[in-house]
Order: sequence, then structure tokens, then C-alpha cells
Amino acid sequence: MTPYLSFNRQQWAELRNSVPMTLSETDLVELQGVNESLTMDEVEEIYLPLSRLLNLYIAARQNRNTVLNNFLGNQESAPPFIIGIAGSVAVGKSTTARLLKALLSRWENHPKVELVTTDGFLYPKKVLDERGIMHRKGFPESYDIKRLVQFVSDVKAAKPNLEVPVYSHITYDITDEVKVVNRPDVLIIEGLNVLQSGMDYPHDPHRVFVSDFLDFSLYVDAESNVIEQWYVERFLNFRKGAFTKPGSYFSHYTRLTVPKAIEKAHSIWQSINGVNLDANILPTKGRAHLILKKGQSHKVEQVFLRK
Repeated sequence: MTPYLSFNRQQWAELRNSVPMTLSETDLVELQGVNESLTMDEVEEIYLPLSRLLNLYIAARQNRNTVLNNFLGNQESAPPFIIGIAGSVAVGKSTTARLLKALLSRWENHPKVELVTTDGFLYPKKVLDERGIMHRKGFPESYDIKRLVQFVSDVKAAKPNLEVPVYSHITYDITDEVKVVNRPDVLIIEGLNVLQSGMDYPHDPHRVFVSDFLDFSLYVDAESNVIEQWYVERFLNFRKGAFTKPGSYFSHYTRLTVPKAIEKAHSIWQSINGVNLDANILPTKGRAHLILKKGQSHKVEQVFLRK
């Protein structure tokens, strides 16, 4: 027995139900990740049916809000529909988040869609250094959970002009910038930890977590050895791109030979990201409403939808 319905690509694609494609090839190039090749077929067969499903969920929630406001006789702003996207480093969850933001913002009944990543709620590098947990970045203890939960709680309460810290993957630190989130129709929150709960934070227990505020949650999945290979490939691409930028925290990796860079990437994965995946991320997969299971080519091969 399983709590999920299982679909192969063809079965899932048939659920698109004539939802029109609203993105161009140029849009896809801008949305895809460093190590991915996002195709029109992938969007049409996987993400348009998903967009349709989410739109139905959002419409149902909006109808419920209207009924409740009519009953209470008030004119308060309706809380946004919050979607959480979780998964490993390098699995492509950021691309999924950007793509869903682009698709959902084109539906007439919820045009204002915001995307926030939990990276902005990591503790600053100085704090991580002081606590001796710089090597644990991305693990539960590296996040300011109270601040993250307060933000999501304020969004759900329809509070205006909320400020979100901005994280830089170049400097590997929190910046002085902020992103302002002002009463969106839909909020997508993406990160390693969005499906974690109290049992995942024994060192700092809280009564509420991000997962308590989610209306719908996705987990982007693939076999661990496949993700490790994607991580290595992404590391090599960064070595020629982001790592070369002024102020890059990882600029020293540009001086490695290709064999040494590959060796270093595998070492980082096996000592940090792979450990975090097995201990803290993968155990949350069963809490997701929907799981996108990818194959070696980054294409989604199976979709699991909670009954």
C-alpha cells in the first residue's frame, strides 16, 4: 500500500487537458539551471499538467476564502497559497521553482506570484564561523529557523511589504540587500529544508515550521549517485563561470586541474551534501504532496501524487 498515485510520463502528460503553452524557447533558456537543458517537451509533458493541478488547488482555496469572508462579513486580504519545493543540492529544484513561477503567473486568477529561497535565511558566514559549523552549511543548524518561520507566518497573515534577506552564491554569504514580498496571490518557497519538521531540529525545537504553512509541497527526486554526478558537472561549470567572478568565495577552485576539480567535487559531495541528503533531506520526501522523479538526463520519468 502506498499513499501515492504513480504516473509515467505519458500518463501524466495526458492530464495537461489542453492547457496552452505560455512560454517561448527564449523563456526556457533564461529559466534553466547551470547544468540543465530544459526542453519544450519537458514543459508541455510535465510542468503544464502540474501547472493545471496547482491552478485547481489555488482556485479551490480562493473559493473557500471567499466563502469564509462572506460568512464573517469582512473584507480582509486573503492569505496567499504557499507552495514548498524541496530536494537535494544540484537536483534542479531551483529550475522547477522558477518554471512554476513563470507558468502560474500567467493564470488570470493569480497573476502575482513570488519566489523566495530559504538560502536567505542561512546564518551569515560570520555566525557560522563563530559557531564552527561553516562545513555544515545547508544542515538544519545553519538556518535561522525562527526568522524563516516568522516570515512565512507573516506571509500567511497577509502582512504587507515583508523583507527577505538576499543570499549571494558568489560571496557565499548574506548580502545587505533585501527582497520585498507584498501580499502575493501565490508564494513559492524553495529550499533544502522546507519539508522539515520538529523531529529534524532536536537541537533547537520549535512548535511550528515552514511545512506547517504549506498548502502544497513538491519534492524533486533522483537517485543519489545520479545527483552526485550532476553536482560534479555543475562544480566544473561553476569553475569556469561563477567561481571566476570578482569576490567569489570559491575562486581558489579555478586554479585546480580538471582531475583535481573532479576529485574535490566528489569529496565535497561525500562529506557534506551527500550526508545532508541522506540524513536531513531524503527523509522528508514522504511528506510531499507530489514527487517528481528524474532520470539520468534530468528529465522527469515518474510523478507521484498523494491520494
